Amino acid sequence: MLNEILIGGSIATVSGFVGFFISKKITSVNFDIYVEKAKAQAGAIENEAQLLLHKANLKSQEIELEAKKLYESAKERAKANLSQKEDELLKKEHSFKRYKQSEENRLQEESAVLKARKIDLQRNEKSLSLLKVRYEKKIDEVLHSLEHCAGMTQEEAKKILLEKIEEKSRAEISHIVRKYENEARSEAKKRANYILAQATSRFAGEFASERLTNTINLSNDELKGRIIGKEGRNIKALETLLGVDIIIDDTPNAIMISSFNLYRRAIAAKTIELLIEDGRIQPSRIEEIYKKVCDEFETETMNEGEELVASLDVGVMHPELVKLIGKLRYRASYGQNALAHTLEVAHLAGIMAAEMGGDVRLAKRAGLLHDIGKALTHDSDGNHVDLGAAICNRYNEHSIVINAIYAHHGYEEIASIESGAVCAADALSAARPGARREVLESFLKRVTEIENIASEHTGVKQAYAINAGREVRVIVNASLVNDDESVLMAKEIAKEIEENVQYPGEIKVSVIRESRAVEFAR
Repeated sequence: MLNEILIGGSIATVSGFVGFFISKKITSVNFDIYVEKAKAQAGAIENEAQLLLHKANLKSQEIELEAKKLYESAKERAKANLSQKEDELLKKEHSFKRYKQSEENRLQEESAVLKARKIDLQRNEKSLSLLKVRYEKKIDEVLHSLEHCAGMTQEEAKKILLEKIEEKSRAEISHIVRKYENEARSEAKKRANYILAQATSRFAGEFASERLTNTINLSNDELKGRIIGKEGRNIKALETLLGVDIIIDDTPNAIMISSFNLYRRAIAAKTIELLIEDGRIQPSRIEEIYKKVCDEFETETMNEGEELVASLDVGVMHPELVKLIGKLRYRASYGQNALAHTLEVAHLAGIMAAEMGGDVRLAKRAGLLHDIGKALTHDSDGNHVDLGAAICNRYNEHSIVINAIYAHHGYEEIASIESGAVCAADALSAARPGARREVLESFLKRVTEIENIASEHTGVKQAYAINAGREVRVIVNASLVNDDESVLMAKEIAKEIEENVQYPGEIKVSVIRESRAVEFAR
């Protein structure tokens, strides 16, 4: 029994060991299968990962290529823009150089012309001196010949000539007497009309005073004596240099400056005010202050013109035109301030052009320049239309601006919307009630004509119409005109004024000849 048990136990143990080894073998085989499967799956995952990595590399290369393309495109555009801007800068630089060269050439030409004129003037002065000497010799020869032929001396001939002149003068005196007698007869009729017209002319008196005179207030009446100076030297120097009429009357603490030229009158007022503040009122100081004030006015007119051009936004304009725009403040047309009229026309023209589909900036520019010639009429011959067109052509203004200058007075047909807007705006500004007065304009034309007649004579340096046009003061070159010739010149100017100018009453012609020697102690 025991043996059977031991045998059975042995068999069981052996069976257990056999079973253990068999199960271990089976487990080992299954583990290898799992390992192989795991290796296969790992290989598949690795292959898939490599495939994904390859695709990612391809995608990154594509993105890199696209980025390079965008970069190259942006780079090319930047190069093109830079090249275009460089070309534009070069063009502007070349344009500026051409403009600078043209201006330098123009200045050189003008300088050459001035030098040539100076040389011609010096030659003419020498020629005039020689001709004057020859003329006097010829006169002496003629006098000797006349004495020989007439059988009388120069004194006898002069006596007969003076007698004839006295007879002729008597006829002229009688003519003047008859003239004043006729005027006295007609004065009674005119007087009645004059009295009736006072109600309407009272405002005209204020109007003329406002535009033809300036009042300067004084701290005390003693300054009037200092302004007049010893034997009237100061007031004579002031009126001669400034070209105005200085009225010193019984009005307390005030003097008046009278002149039809607004610019000249404004300079005179400023000069006298500075002299009063300075206290040194004498001829040399008057000239020094006058030059300083003239320079200040030039600067002020330039600054005012620049401000107006900038505020209207009409673009860049030549400095000479800008200065003339500022100078329009001292110019009146039919009693209407030229600068106020010009600004009104510019604004109206811009509004009209905008409504009609035109160029607003160009319309404003044409309106601003349509009366620019009025700033030149006091210093140059010709009407303001031709003068304005000439100076705008000189500084290369737009053809529409030139057309507007001509068209607003009917010199040309209207060629554009902008020109039509300027013409309509000019008519509106002039037609506004109270804008213009014909009497003042006719007066200004008359005194300008008187000044021009006097200035045309040889040897005249300056000519000023003063005292409301009732006197013209002519300053001559003492080296070219002697005392006797100045008397003859006064008669000739008076005769020309009688023949060519319509005026009431009479006009006094004063020819002033003065010699002045100036030297400096250094």
